[in-house]
Amino acid sequence: MYVYVPSNLKKPAPIVVAVHHCQGSAQGYSGETKYQPLASSKNFIVIYPNSKSSGGCFDVASTATLTHNGGGDSQTIANMVKYAVQNYGGDADRVFVTGSSSGAMMTQVLAGAYPDVFKAASAYSGVPAGCFFVSGAGATTDPPGWNNACANGQSTKTAAQWGDMVRGYYPNYNGTRTRMLIWHGTADNTLRYPNYQESLKEWSNVLGLTTSKTASNTPQSGYTQTIYGDGDSNTAKLVGYSGQGVGHTVPVHESMDIAFFGIS
Repeated sequence: MYVYVPSNLKKPAPIVVAVHHCQGSAQGYSGETKYQPLASSKNFIVIYPNSKSSGGCFDVASTATLTHNGGGDSQTIANMVKYAVQNYGGDADRVFVTGSSSGAMMTQVLAGAYPDVFKAASAYSGVPAGCFFVSGAGATTDPPGWNNACANGQSTKTAAQWGDMVRGYYPNYNGTRTRMLIWHGTADNTLRYPNYQESLKEWSNVLGLTTSKTASNTPQSGYTQTIYGDGDSNTAKLVGYSGQGVGHTVPVHESMDIAFFGIS
């Protein structure tokens, strides 16, 4: 893990975990995104996990990573949060996660397997938690399992089926579930656009939301905003942004993420 701790940090401080894409790195993602300068002005810690696989992808396919305290990359990242709480003055009650592509897939996995750790999440161009599951994939497989059907947008389930999968990652958990912000482009040819609707179906069920409202050209031209349930774009439990003609991946909207996380 790579960690950025502002020199004037007021403790206990929120923690943002920022997870890179395939062919990426922790150090690379720290430069590609603006979470680090925001951390100084908004007073939070940033953790950048670094994939150990040869292709730079994260394990989102194994039973281990899809099980609470089951091992795999998801538990490794949850352990990074514990370390930051213990050693850097992080606030265990204000922990958030975001990521792009493989990092977005991991973001949704972490929300499913570790809802007790992550209070809110923002996933850029990912897939629903569990969509990449590959039977027999090991937590130490290199590269981690790739699921063509899911990547191509061919893995469809009902909202209840997705929700049951997520609930199965942490059986008997009855606490608060992670608030979710989902971003996807309609022209994504790597993790195709149907994964956007499947993600919204999954989390609407997990979060118990049945109604939604949309707004066009929000937050910018060509994007459609969908808010589920009560609240606005910063306070709702589930918000989605669909980018017309946007490919893989959607540009990171760091300030909107921080606002959704409630870091002021």
